[in-house]
Amino acid sequence: MIAALRSLPRTVWLIGAISLINDSASDMLYPLIPLYLTSVLMAGPRALGLIEGIAEATASLLKLFTGVVFDRTRRAKPFILFGYGLAGLARPMIAFVTTWPGLLVIRFADRVGKGLRSSPRDALLAASVPAERRGLAFGLHRAMDNAGAVVGPLIAATLLGMGMPLRDVFLWSVVPALLCVLLALAIKEPTIATAPPARFDWRLGDLPPAFRRYLAVVALFTLGNSSNMFLLLRAKELGVAEAQVPLLWAAVSAVAAIFSTPLAALSDRFGRVRLLVGGYLAYGAFYLAMGLMATNGLVLFALFAFYGLFMAATEGVEKALVADLAPVERRGAAFGWFNLTAGLMLLPASLIFGWLWQGASVLAAFAFSAGCAVVAAGLLVFWANNRKAVDRSMAESRSSAR
Repeated sequence: MIAALRSLPRTVWLIGAISLINDSASDMLYPLIPLYLTSVLMAGPRALGLIEGIAEATASLLKLFTGVVFDRTRRAKPFILFGYGLAGLARPMIAFVTTWPGLLVIRFADRVGKGLRSSPRDALLAASVPAERRGLAFGLHRAMDNAGAVVGPLIAATLLGMGMPLRDVFLWSVVPALLCVLLALAIKEPTIATAPPARFDWRLGDLPPAFRRYLAVVALFTLGNSSNMFLLLRAKELGVAEAQVPLLWAAVSAVAAIFSTPLAALSDRFGRVRLLVGGYLAYGAFYLAMGLMATNGLVLFALFAFYGLFMAATEGVEKALVADLAPVERRGAAFGWFNLTAGLMLLPASLIFGWLWQGASVLAAFAFSAGCAVVAAGLLVFWANNRKAVDRSMAESRSSAR
């Protein structure tokens, strides 16, 4: 494992470092937004669902557009540079928001930055390594991303523990934003052997049937995968102190950071689908347990650590499978459709979850999410799993790399 990691190209490590720093800033604030929304802006779960759903879903349209542009231009660096820069400059503005619609605008700008960078960055990662090391590369990227999500909440908890107001914590996030921009300037893009498409091609119907079936499974799973902010809101409801909420999220990210690389690398040997099915079933078990929880305690922290295992087993593997199933010349569009699907489904997912929570019960909301995950796991095994398509795509990728 150590030798394999050392042999990864500089581009993979540089993108990982940018993600680590960016997520240090993002996750320094992420656990605080539900607290800020409820204690300062005086809004509830429905407003949270609307904010997160609209911001993610609308910005996701950009993920398809930038993926298609990457296929045509073979340029990822401009999108990475501007995407991280926009998100980093938007976050400190939360300090000046006085109403929840204002918070919606800021979250929207933050997610637009993510929409600009995500698909070109993923396609660049896939192009930087051979097919048999995709799981390792995407796993390392997710590990570094999650490592940043450990550092950020710890900083937030320290600042809050020192008595710093929430607004001042938001302002400090501008420092890592500037570092991300400087690192993005150092990225060098590899040459992709295949010729770019003759025109901008965004059509889903021209992508392989195996990829389209996989996309349908992702859509169903994401319908039950609402914003993680609901988990933090649930933790607060169960009695976790405000200063400990960032630490709870840091525990999740720490587990994900530790296990993302080895679990994603396992998918290179034993198959992506096996890892994803296990991760989806773990998600269902976690959400059902969260709905049934009645009190705060060590069990709650253990459950959040278990959630980190789900993240480690799925985040990098999902993207490696996209690269496996997509033709080299359409890989940007494939990542665009994947990111678009996941982002668009977050709108109904967050709205349904918020309305079930307030209109029915906490257990109804969490049980709905668990059900979607279990059904998605079944479909992935019995309907969307196409080993021959994956093998053929990986063989084509190796051929084009030569």
